[in-house]
Amino acid sequence: MSRELAADLHPETLTIGFGYDPATALGSAKPPLYLTSTYVYQSAQQAKDIHRAFFERSTDIPGLDAAFIYSRLNHPNLAMVERRLAALDRAEDAAVFASGMAAISGLMLCFLSPGDTLLFNRPTYSGTDWMLHDHLPRLGIQAFGFGDALDEAAIRAAAEQAMAAGPVGLIMLETPANPTGVIADIALAVQVADEIGERQGRRPIVSVDNTFLGPFLQSPLNLGADLCITSLTKYCAGHSDLLAGGVSGAKRLIDRLKQQRTFFGSMLNAHDCWLLLRSFETLHLRTERACQNALALATYLREHPKVGSVTYLGFLQSDGPGRAVFERQCRGAGSTFSFEIKGGEAECFRFLDALKVLLMAVSLGGAETLICHSATTTHFSVPAERRRQAGIGDGTMRLSVGLEHVDDLIGDLAQALEAA
Repeated sequence: MSRELAADLHPETLTIGFGYDPATALGSAKPPLYLTSTYVYQSAQQAKDIHRAFFERSTDIPGLDAAFIYSRLNHPNLAMVERRLAALDRAEDAAVFASGMAAISGLMLCFLSPGDTLLFNRPTYSGTDWMLHDHLPRLGIQAFGFGDALDEAAIRAAAEQAMAAGPVGLIMLETPANPTGVIADIALAVQVADEIGERQGRRPIVSVDNTFLGPFLQSPLNLGADLCITSLTKYCAGHSDLLAGGVSGAKRLIDRLKQQRTFFGSMLNAHDCWLLLRSFETLHLRTERACQNALALATYLREHPKVGSVTYLGFLQSDGPGRAVFERQCRGAGSTFSFEIKGGEAECFRFLDALKVLLMAVSLGGAETLICHSATTTHFSVPAERRRQAGIGDGTMRLSVGLEHVDDLIGDLAQALEAA
């Protein structure tokens, strides 16, 4: 299936076969699993040509687009996954990593240098938060956050602070944000990046963490973002049995990421790539079912007397700025959201310990419904004051809705809330 043909096909079709040609594997209808660490050359000259093609990114050597050297550099299953992810994100190319954090940290370290600054929206995933506040400062890179990613004045104020401290190299958005589900205006961030570029002579890259919605519900690159980050561990893999992360975007940027990945050794292994290819095939069906269940659960929770608030995107006020952005950039509300149990940690713990069907665990986007108390699990490492600023309170619960029968999920919530 050619790239030209892919441009005319729906995402549901692309998830089934794009990126794999049965003619390359004895006609096998499904991709083989290539369990090898190294690849044999046909001649010394071919070995030289393959290395030149890889390290110089040469495109003038015919017949070497499918040649491999060593699995840390590239391997067939990795190439298949990257082609499929790029097609789903409508990108020129994609780089796939051993985890979501490998993708996020790799992006930061690739496109930022000592003395640079970056902008980001709050809240953010705890691993990203650690990079922003602990690791990057040790490299001489300062991060400046803004709390309302729909507020143009707040973003511009943070941008002024950042530019005063050094050139802005990167604007990192996470939308919807983890765990509160608040959204950022991608187009506004792109506009600010363009203006910063005119002023400092170097345009910052705009990256968007699209994990909460994934390729079927949001397409950041179509909205002007330069790079789209996805924790493939979540919805794309969808079975809570592997770790993976991906970055999609322009080939010139992805080439830089892949070059760095070669030497960092953070590529995804063949077996997990093979599993991920399998999982892509049902992504659209799982997305539809999980979203249907999530709407029902969010509606039930919003009406429960022990629940103070629900951050489900489908409940955004029709006359608010968030609704306008949501309708412009999202194709659905997703199936992970947060809600507040009245009281605090004690009430949350009683509720969690009473659950019988929902699983108490971190992560999201699996076939099973997962729930956790954000302040004491996923965001435990985030200082309490930063959690408070980000809207993560002692009563905040994050819920990733799975594929079970919705009546069973609601029944379990009901009986557990009685114990809260």
